[in-house]
Amino acid sequence: MKIAFVGKGGSGKTTLSSLFIRHLAAHRIPVIAVDADINQHLGAALGLDEAEAAALPAMGAHLPLIKEYLRGTNPRIATAQTMIKTTPPGEGSRLLRIDEDNPIYDACARPVTLEGDDVRLLATGPFTESDLGVACYHSKVGAVELCLNHLVDGRGEFMVVDMTAGSDSFASGMFTRFDMTFLVAEPTRKGVSVYRQYRDYARDFGVPLKVIGNKVQGPDDVAYLREEIGDDLLITVGHSDWVRTMEKGRPLPFARLEEPNRQALHTLYETADAAYERRDWERYTRQMVHFHLKNAESWGNAKTGADLAAQVDPSFVLCEEQAAPQPA
Repeated sequence: MKIAFVGKGGSGKTTLSSLFIRHLAAHRIPVIAVDADINQHLGAALGLDEAEAAALPAMGAHLPLIKEYLRGTNPRIATAQTMIKTTPPGEGSRLLRIDEDNPIYDACARPVTLEGDDVRLLATGPFTESDLGVACYHSKVGAVELCLNHLVDGRGEFMVVDMTAGSDSFASGMFTRFDMTFLVAEPTRKGVSVYRQYRDYARDFGVPLKVIGNKVQGPDDVAYLREEIGDDLLITVGHSDWVRTMEKGRPLPFARLEEPNRQALHTLYETADAAYERRDWERYTRQMVHFHLKNAESWGNAKTGADLAAQVDPSFVLCEEQAAPQPA
């Protein structure tokens, strides 16, 4: 299952995504965590110190390796240099699985021990001073989008992505790559307006969206969110002493997280798991191709000097039946 956490800056998106990842790890559910935010804080939220978080390899720095591995023997992709972030898989492409070893995970992922279980953590890498004026952050998350396009995942295994804050999450086709998107919204006019913006984007592409009301201080906040958001409001979360202690760098055992918050995380899991029943691999592949053709026409063909529409394999549909191990 591919799960995204989105929301405006400061909403608590990274904290809640890290709690969900911990919940999965505590129940021995295979999970890969991905920090795709322009501000890289997921590692720290998962317990890494500053030095460990700073030492995480940037996926963008390994983009040539990622492209070469995923290209495999696909005859429609002449060279890795002609692959762009939206290049879809086809016959001969190598696909990724959650619980496997491969050169991409070897180069880019680092294990983080949570509740006695190791979780792979991937990070896009921070937006650096050298990027200013010459790059946009979407070039950083291109490696994540490529991996999502080539990921064959099943029920009971998760890739959880902490997305960049604000509407930038919808600036590429990556927002259609998820089985469920959890939007973290505060009980404020700004929080509700961000939800409405996300809702409209998501509706156009059939993206499942549920809202986590965060920083809720009482019944009035809950009533406000319920009135403004309606059935999309899934759960609400208030103050947590456990989270406050964790943010001070003194995390307690996860089993001591407050019971209402533990129940809220279980609701997130049940909601994500139920989304599996609505998974449509054919639509998923069509959307992948749609955004690839748009990117090819608008900038990809000119940048690579190739006709990127020719990379589309019309007979290929990504699906779980392709989950058999492939040669490296």
